Amino acid sequence: MSSHDQYVESADGTRLVVRRLGVGDPVVLVHGSGGGLHSWASVADHLARDHEVWMPARRGYGPSDVPPGTKSFEDETADMTAVIAAARRPSAKPVHLVGASYGATLALHTTSADPRNIRSLAIFEPPLFAAGPEIAPLLGRYRSAFARDDAEAMAAVLNDVTRVPAEIVAAFAAAAGDRTPDPVEARRSAIGWLHDLEALAGDSTDVARWSSISVPTLLLAGADTWEPMPTTMNTLATTIRAARHVVWPGQSHFVTMTAPTLVADALRQFFAEVSA
Repeated sequence: MSSHDQYVESADGTRLVVRRLGVGDPVVLVHGSGGGLHSWASVADHLARDHEVWMPARRGYGPSDVPPGTKSFEDETADMTAVIAAARRPSAKPVHLVGASYGATLALHTTSADPRNIRSLAIFEPPLFAAGPEIAPLLGRYRSAFARDDAEAMAAVLNDVTRVPAEIVAAFAAAAGDRTPDPVEARRSAIGWLHDLEALAGDSTDVARWSSISVPTLLLAGADTWEPMPTTMNTLATTIRAARHVVWPGQSHFVTMTAPTLVADALRQFFAEVSA
């Protein structure tokens, strides 16, 4: 399906590149850390048959702007509010907001700050445990590794942030074999991660603040994702009282890549129910 990229300008002048495809009710898909315009591509191809899908590259991730200074969730919430307003404009319909991982945390922030243009919220495994003062030393370690362009040291920090079990790290390394990542893409991802860690370090692990969210909400999780994610999702499910909670057997934190049809079908069914 053909897509086209356009700019959306945030309140502070930051220019975000947004990929847009499909026709129908608007859906905004927010990518996680290390991602970009490509992150939701497989899911978007399925959804775009009957929805207009908007996929922003978040600030800090090229080809969107990488502003100077320390990034915060307030900055990115303003970005998403601008993208949502742009996505609503063509049809005048409120948007379905979807986020994965860090993008899910950002979707929570955005919905909490300004739900007026949001028809529904669907979030997959936000790392709400990875925030606040305990992230600050990890940010320091990452910043130092980034300055040295030490990919191994950067990866080690990110494993500590996400708490990926050692056996999964080893399995990924084995699967990659001798393949070396594209250096331009690796650097783009590393810059994005640095700014995401800044925002996480300035955030809070307080889950209770999301109890004010009242738009129809779908919580998605993989049964095979490691702790503390399952506990985090269960806590969130009791905090957002009206939320539906779906846990997929045999899936993990990488389900948008490993089972995009499963994700797209769950989202399409949810959108249909809340729009009925």
